[in-house]
Amino acid sequence: MEAKAFRRMRIRPHLEMRMRMAAAVRRFFAERDFLEVETPVRIPAPAPEVHIDCVPASGAFLQASPELAMKELLASGFERIFQLARCFRGGERGARHLPEMALLEWYVKDEDYRYMMAETEGLICHLAEYEGMGNSLLWQGKKIDLTPPFERLSVKEAFLRHGSLSMEEALEKGCFNEIMGLEIEPCLGLEKPVFLYDYPVSEASLARIKPENPAFAERFELYICGVELCNAYTELVDAKEQAARFREAAAERAKLGKTAYPEASVFLEALGHMPPATGNALGFDRLVMLFSGAPDIDHVTAILPEEM
Repeated sequence: MEAKAFRRMRIRPHLEMRMRMAAAVRRFFAERDFLEVETPVRIPAPAPEVHIDCVPASGAFLQASPELAMKELLASGFERIFQLARCFRGGERGARHLPEMALLEWYVKDEDYRYMMAETEGLICHLAEYEGMGNSLLWQGKKIDLTPPFERLSVKEAFLRHGSLSMEEALEKGCFNEIMGLEIEPCLGLEKPVFLYDYPVSEASLARIKPENPAFAERFELYICGVELCNAYTELVDAKEQAARFREAAAERAKLGKTAYPEASVFLEALGHMPPATGNALGFDRLVMLFSGAPDIDHVTAILPEEM
């Protein structure tokens, strides 16, 4: 008990910053006329994403993201919504991963992923100003220039700059995610934040395909100091296409011997009524880790799963 108490008191300054940043997030969205919502943590049918495993919970599942429920709200007529949600993912634990995490997720009607890039940039700069950091961030000896605009880098170009294979070769050989994680991500956002955008369609199961180039989807991620902070896209609102993508993902999960999920029929029905929109899911724990200078995610978490 003494060791746990010592750890918790030692990280108190990080937890105090976490509290301030949560308040600043709410102020940012309130000033932009967003409605804060809360959706159920326990859901009957998650999206069947190949690389994310949901946690079973008494005949249902704990949410890996509030995405499906928030999109149902968009379909009901809500236009600008956000929440700081508790989310759960099986098998995730490490210096930047927790099995239970805080996810900041928000959606805007009638906008696309380029709008969302600008808004995400605005959020990061707002938080830095709120914390008195000016236009720079210092994390583990690395000084990051937060002066907008942030860098924009396509996935295709990132593979050419930092990968041992081209994007096309990596997809063909089935090692896209391996090269992304081991070779490319550590090189991103080391001087300025980087928006990595335009993912291959196979790597963006809930994103809209680019009308001018159907090989790519309108998805981006934000990187600072090699840390992935968010996953965002122009939303796919075609229910038939989404159902087909879900079936493909479910088949891939079956090949890998992973848990089969019930069909997300309520979500798919609502999707037929959803307006054009963009959405973003940002890892709040990681954001606090970077802003507070903490070496890992444990330093911004009051009680660790191993302490329970």
